[in-house]
Amino acid sequence: MTVGRELTRDERKGIRRLVTGWCANYDSGEDICLPLDCSCYMLGKGWTGSFCRYFRENVLPLDPVLEKAVCEEGPPPDTKPCAVCGKPFLPEGRQAYCSTACKDEGNRRRSRERMRKKRAKPGQGCYDLGLPKARDSKGS
Repeated sequence: MTVGRELTRDERKGIRRLVTGWCANYDSGEDICLPLDCSCYMLGKGWTGSFCRYFRENVLPLDPVLEKAVCEEGPPPDTKPCAVCGKPFLPEGRQAYCSTACKDEGNRRRSRERMRKKRAKPGQGCYDLGLPKARDSKGS
């Protein structure tokens, strides 16, 4: 027998956001579940356990972090914020970015910073031709 746990505030907020934004069975005008013709019980959900089948199979996969947190037993999984956008995601190994777009942006930022440091070093400019330096006019 599995024992459910209480949903965290962020998990409840995520479920509410998914139901109101993506669930095809939810009528926002009347705040009801269309097949049941009553209020959507997913909006008042406070514990893990049974979920609306449509929500579990079609809506919840849109947020994989929330899906893993509410569908697996035990404490919520460890998530990591994306280094670029800050969105929490489930890392695979040493993964630092949530998507390929963020990965590309992070690589651009690192390259930009690396080149900025390289250009700041004396004698490391792109047009350093190695010409002798001009003498100062104090009689040297």
